[in-house]
Formats: sequence, structure tokens, C-alpha cells
Amino acid sequence: MKYLIVGLGNIGAEYNNTRHNIGFDVVDKLVYDLKGEFKVDKLASVATVKYKSRQLVVIKPSTYMNLSGKAVKYWLDKEKIDVSKLLVISDDIALDIGQLRLKPKGGDAGHNGLTDIIIKLNTTSFPRLRFGVGNDFPRGYQSDYVLGKWSNKEIDILLPRVDTATEIIKSFVSIGMGLTMTNFNNK
Repeated sequence: MKYLIVGLGNIGAEYNNTRHNIGFDVVDKLVYDLKGEFKVDKLASVATVKYKSRQLVVIKPSTYMNLSGKAVKYWLDKEKIDVSKLLVISDDIALDIGQLRLKPKGGDAGHNGLTDIIIKLNTTSFPRLRFGVGNDFPRGYQSDYVLGKWSNKEIDILLPRVDTATEIIKSFVSIGMGLTMTNFNNK
């Protein structure tokens, strides 16, 4: 069994530790825990790791957030992975900081990375793990907020939630969507 695990974010040091890059942070932790290593490849940094006899192709697109679909489609096709075995990790301003929500499908919720993936794959039916980053910003400042750095207080909340997100990914690939949603959503 082979899975494509995609952490969304933007490449470049100026985006490190920003809310929009939480997808990168989660897959960095996953690959570290599974003793893997990212290597630069076509359209993404890629790591191949194993978990419970499943092969996980983990990518961080290098296309920037708004063009994430190009990398996702390329790696799905290259690795011959069905869209049902895709899991996209993204930030979500509709969820409180650290809140995690696994969904089997859905719209883009105004997230440009998800929008591009939906367009490139021509479907909204792919699993995604939404990582709450909160919405403590004045009207019209959403971009500044998601591209802003985490505060020290927020980091204290995030670190254990990043660990939980990696457990959700491991659960998804080992016991499936339904049981993982039951075990983790709203907790």
C-alpha cells in the first residue's frame, strides 16, 4: 500500500514558523519520527518512509502555496497512487489554534492551496487534515495573519498538536479514514 502525504506551505526561510506553513511543520515531524529525510526532487522536497508496511511518499511542494496542485498531481501520477490514498495537510483559519479535523472530502474553504489541488485533480473528493491556526486578525488582514509568525504562546499550544497530527496521519494509513475520524476528530 502506497500513500501520498502532502504538507502545504511556502518555500523560503521567510516563511519558516508561519501559520501558513503548518503543513510543512507536520510532515517534517512525521518524516523525522519515521527516520526519513527530505531530498529536493521535481516540484517538491520528497521523503519516502515506511509505517506498518505502508509506503508513504511525503512531499512539501516547492511550487508555492497557490500552485500546490501541480506538485500533487505530478506525484500522484508518478507514484501511481489513487486519490483516495492522498492526504493533504493544510492550515485552516476557521478552526481554533491547534484544533485538528480530518475530512474525506470538501471544498477549499477559501484556501488557495486547496483550490489549486481541486482544480488540478478535478475533484473535491480527497482526504485532508485541517490544522487550525485561529482567526485573530482584523477584517482584510487575513493574508498578513496566515503569513505571520507564531507567537511564543501559540507555539506552546502547537507543539503537542503537531505530534497529534502525525499520529492522525499514521492512523489514516494504517486503519483508514472512518476509524481515524472517530478516534481523533473533536478531541
